[in-house]
Amino acid sequence: MIFKFLYKHRALLILLVLFFAGKSASAIIINYGKSGKIDYNLKTGTFNVSEGAAQLLLNGFSQAEYQKKLFSSKDYKQITYSKTAVHDAFGNGFKHIFLLKQAGLPVMQQVFYTYSDKDYFMIGITLQGANLSINHIVPIKGNLIDQQPSATPTSLFVPFDNDTFISYNTVPLKANVSNPSAEVGALYHDQSRKGFVMGSIEHSNWKTGVITAMDNDKKINLQVICGYTEESITRDKIPHGYLSGNSVSSAKVFFGAFNDWRVGMETYAKLNRISEPPIVFKWDKATLVGWNSWGAMQEKITLEKANQVSDFFADNLKSFRSGGVAYIDLDSYWDNLLKGGLTGDYSKLKAFADHAKLKGLKPGIYWAPFVDWGFAGGGNRKAEGTNYTFGEMWTKVGAGYHDIDGARALDPTHPGTQQRIATVINKFKECGFEMIKIDFLGHAAIESDHFFDPKITTGMQAYKTGMEFLLKQLDGKMLVYAAISPNLASGRYVHVRRIACDAFKSIKDTEYTLNSVSNGWWQTYLYDYIDADHVVFSDQSDGENTARFLSAIVTGTCITGDDFSRQGKWTGTAQRLLNNTGILKILENGKAFVPVEGDRGKSASQLFVKQVGNVKYLAVFNYSDTEQHYNLDFARLGLEKDKKYGCENLIDQTKTMLKDNQILKLSAKDAQIFKLTSEQK
Repeated sequence: MIFKFLYKHRALLILLVLFFAGKSASAIIINYGKSGKIDYNLKTGTFNVSEGAAQLLLNGFSQAEYQKKLFSSKDYKQITYSKTAVHDAFGNGFKHIFLLKQAGLPVMQQVFYTYSDKDYFMIGITLQGANLSINHIVPIKGNLIDQQPSATPTSLFVPFDNDTFISYNTVPLKANVSNPSAEVGALYHDQSRKGFVMGSIEHSNWKTGVITAMDNDKKINLQVICGYTEESITRDKIPHGYLSGNSVSSAKVFFGAFNDWRVGMETYAKLNRISEPPIVFKWDKATLVGWNSWGAMQEKITLEKANQVSDFFADNLKSFRSGGVAYIDLDSYWDNLLKGGLTGDYSKLKAFADHAKLKGLKPGIYWAPFVDWGFAGGGNRKAEGTNYTFGEMWTKVGAGYHDIDGARALDPTHPGTQQRIATVINKFKECGFEMIKIDFLGHAAIESDHFFDPKITTGMQAYKTGMEFLLKQLDGKMLVYAAISPNLASGRYVHVRRIACDAFKSIKDTEYTLNSVSNGWWQTYLYDYIDADHVVFSDQSDGENTARFLSAIVTGTCITGDDFSRQGKWTGTAQRLLNNTGILKILENGKAFVPVEGDRGKSASQLFVKQVGNVKYLAVFNYSDTEQHYNLDFARLGLEKDKKYGCENLIDQTKTMLKDNQILKLSAKDAQIFKLTSEQK
């Protein structure tokens, strides 16, 4: 009977055998995380990504440009697969290698990295051939599948740096809208918080762009491009530099879908720190607090005024310390204290440093090592501490040079640039400075037609060269703080990075700063600390002063900036706010607060939360000119809906109870911060 059945249906059986044989020959299934799957088609050079029953990415492929022609993994007819175990800093997992060969094209390797219990994967592309020269590789290109197609998703714009008062932005992704982002991008829904995060976790060779776009048919297109330049974002006026050799690799790219896009961004930041671990010396001291002269004193620096600031800290801000320490940092115009220029007499600067130490404080200094401020005086000027002229050291860009912010870029690979850095840093060390704020670092990452060192061919390689040389000169003697600088690539080189551009005293300064925290708080896991810039109180209203102070606390450090060499409203405000030990305690772990709401365009979240042990802190900001009412939804705040919480206002020390959906009233241009402790219902 069985044989009769088999004989009768032999044609069907043959078809089934051929179907499964064909499927196994052309499809490679890679599992990752709890239910993630990459389905790679060996016949087409494409892949789909899913999680459980949900499709995440369709028709994915890789692309590159060689000899001015685009080609992709879909152009290859011979594709083979191999798999090896990996045990690295990311964890235990597998390396999945697809080897693609086709006559007339470079050999392509698509390498997927998956790790045990990690609900994301990474991909890198390597091209092989004789004397390749490549400046454009796209590890991932394909169609993202929105998990909530009935609602408009939000696409996150992350700036390349924090120059020119650039803002983060959240863009509603609608038909015929495209949103580029530097190094990393996210696509999410604010209410559900579900979303995608994708971006480069390597920054030593390439600038990477993440492009999300919706076409007229409402398909969401994704590209992650290594070799991305755009003047309004990366500041470059010429295309990305070329990488050459018999083997050229892209940056490693991260891709993940998350139930909370904020967790995805934090995961991404942590992977960056693993991928490119810090080479700056390990910071094992307390969170940064202190003062910086650019907030108000600016060009009026004198030795007397600088010493008076130290005196004010010692006499009137005795509680404004972290680990018993505060830094007094001289910003631009510290050279008012010099005689004979950068190679001259530093005795007044040393006197300032000695006085700060005498008062129990740590002295800091400022410099922009990769720019020429005096370029208008011509290129024949001799660079300090060298036998080179500035004209020889200028970064060459097309027929000219790179000028931005009133400064001209210096080639980080040029021996003159490096000798000048060594000269000045040695002077700083001799003075006894224990902190340095370095600025305009983006000038060191600009693309050039050619660098002095012929082995350096891209802006990110030049940045790496310059920063490594600078750190070698600093020799572990100072806390390293970056002001204007690349967002992602600076993680290896500094302890602290300013989250945005300059901010001073107004509520708009607070909102601008917190725009960067709302969308870039995750960098708290890339750096030891992120900073909100100098907090200036001046003679603003008490509410605005509170908001400025709390913007720093929410970011994770606190640098104040008023001119404390003279009396004014700001001195009383400083004594009231900066001596608040209950608020300063929040800074102990140095981590930023997390935004409660995304999708605020170029504005900022109004609510931020931070969990420390069993305590949750809630900061609330009103950037408007009118009183605002806030519904405190426990589900959004990460609190248990069936509980009441003890609620202490850390500004005025009043206490009350907080329940789900309670309404909070907040005056115009004001902020408050609360300490929440759990109480049983």
